[in-house]
Amino acid sequence: MSTKDFIEKDYYKVLGVPKDATEAEIKKAYRKLARENHPDANKGNARAEERFKEISEANDVLGDPKKRKEYDEARTLFGNGGFRPGPAGGGGSFNFDLGDLFGGGGGGPQGGAGGFGGGLGDVFGGLFNRGGTGTAGSRVQPRRGQDIESEVTLSFTEAINGATVPLRMSSQAPCKACSGTGDKNGTPRVCPTCVGTGQVSRGGGGGFSLTDPCVDCKGRGLIAQDPCDVCKGSGRAKSSRTMQVRIPAGVSDGQRIRLRGKGTPGERGGPAGDLYVVVHVDAHPVFGRRGDNLTVTVPVTFSEAALGGEVKVPTLGGPPVTLKLPESTPNGRTMRARGKGAVRQDGTRGDLLVTVEVVVPKDVTGKARDALEAYRDATAGEDPRAELFQAAKGA
Repeated sequence: MSTKDFIEKDYYKVLGVPKDATEAEIKKAYRKLARENHPDANKGNARAEERFKEISEANDVLGDPKKRKEYDEARTLFGNGGFRPGPAGGGGSFNFDLGDLFGGGGGGPQGGAGGFGGGLGDVFGGLFNRGGTGTAGSRVQPRRGQDIESEVTLSFTEAINGATVPLRMSSQAPCKACSGTGDKNGTPRVCPTCVGTGQVSRGGGGGFSLTDPCVDCKGRGLIAQDPCDVCKGSGRAKSSRTMQVRIPAGVSDGQRIRLRGKGTPGERGGPAGDLYVVVHVDAHPVFGRRGDNLTVTVPVTFSEAALGGEVKVPTLGGPPVTLKLPESTPNGRTMRARGKGAVRQDGTRGDLLVTVEVVVPKDVTGKARDALEAYRDATAGEDPRAELFQAAKGA
């Protein structure tokens, strides 16, 4: 991606969120769009695949607070026409070297407006180079591997306690036939166009230059003299591998986990990309979840709710706990069993929230019916709806 594309692309528009969207809103929008456009759900749909790439690219920037800040600053800087040429001293013009600003020369003069501290250089990935013309260097440089994304579905219990799951990944890796060189004999030549950098410069106006991937070597910096029959000179071939991935305890549905260095291997000593795993969690027939707390609804009898008593409550994967119901416990009241919830990041556990549901018996006969009739007669003077009607009149 060229610097021009980076600056001009509206990632907020891609995700359909406003510029002041919260992290939660960005995450929610990404999850929804990623599911709709995921290649596995749109077999053979090139447009959906391209859309998925755009969504992932936007989330990679906006989902990272640091990158988002630098992206917003860059768009504001260039969108407002920053760093345009102007008079210098006696009326001449000057060439502003963006390499000094974006990490090329140590972040600018001390005490000056170098507040970016080279951070934008991280986002642009070295797309700016020092000087207005020519190439960005003269040596073949390492190339970072691509990031890849996968999905995994866990049971409710696995998500709470953590699990190690196998993931079969298909991605590009160095071609085994040519050892990643792209050349049958393993002797590719340095690209004469970019002099091995994989990038070429073009004038951007205002006295600075922008760089794009070299079209002759496709950004590799090398050109095969005798292209490999397997990878056709690209040096990369499709590879499948199975990894055992540890999903941490307490992961939630839709959470995106980043595994550094587990993506596509790099080239020429470059670092591997990252693996992003989107977790889906199946529902549980008994328990629910509210943040770090688990939830459960426990049925109780009318007599237990009215007179009080002790009730046993199931826990997830552990022995039941006993809770004491106070007298006159209303239907829908929630009690708390501490430390019986989901695992937090610090290793502690949330609570189990127990909601009481008073159950009305289906058949009332014999002594039970007699007892209820006696209770009805004993409380005949009480009207639980009196306050309701009184409030209705007052309104």
